Amino acid sequence: MKKIILALVAVVSLIACKEDVNPDANVHITGNVKGLSQGKLYLQKIQDSTLVTIDSITINGDSKFESHIELESPEMLYLFLDRGQTKSIDNSLPFFAEPGNIKIETSLKHFFADAKITGSKNHDLWMKFDSLNSKFRDQNLVIMEKRLKNELKPNPITTDSIEKAYKNLLTRKYRYTAHFAVTNANKEIAPYLALSEIADINTIYLDTIQKSMTPEVATSKYGKMLNEYVKERKALEVQK
Repeated sequence: MKKIILALVAVVSLIACKEDVNPDANVHITGNVKGLSQGKLYLQKIQDSTLVTIDSITINGDSKFESHIELESPEMLYLFLDRGQTKSIDNSLPFFAEPGNIKIETSLKHFFADAKITGSKNHDLWMKFDSLNSKFRDQNLVIMEKRLKNELKPNPITTDSIEKAYKNLLTRKYRYTAHFAVTNANKEIAPYLALSEIADINTIYLDTIQKSMTPEVATSKYGKMLNEYVKERKALEVQK
């Protein structure tokens, strides 16, 4: 009799779990935060320029987690770790989600740095882009340091040299980003980079990225946003 009751409880629990899963969910996220025994994870996305939570997961003893969500098209999401009373700036993990199965493995100690994300082709491309973009960021920090030192003891010749170096760096970064977007215009990473990294680039480049997008990408969230943005930019240029 006891075995029958336990079996019924198990069945009821299984049904309850299934009911909690969004029937329209097309993204299945599984993961593990090694070393995390208690805390809360929040799955977030940017909506109307604000981070909104689309799912929350309570961690209590088991560091593994799972989430089922619905996305109309591939989109940049953020996995936020609430460490409770422990304060840390290493608590947000961005990743490019897309329909299918995505796996996230990281650690409590180095939540961002230790992250390994698989199952998203858009995320793979974003990581490839970011590896070179990080070099641009490092070079920019060097230039900023020189600029600050020069402000203490202004030197016109040094100022011109610094500004020239900055403009050259910016040009190289923008051209690289535009080329990367056009090369991968069959993925949603293309319009995302155009909007997030080089939105103020010459409209000609944005127009090229827009025209390079496949029909599927053009109708995605970021594809629609890029189309609207280019339209607005061209309208403003006509008015000038």
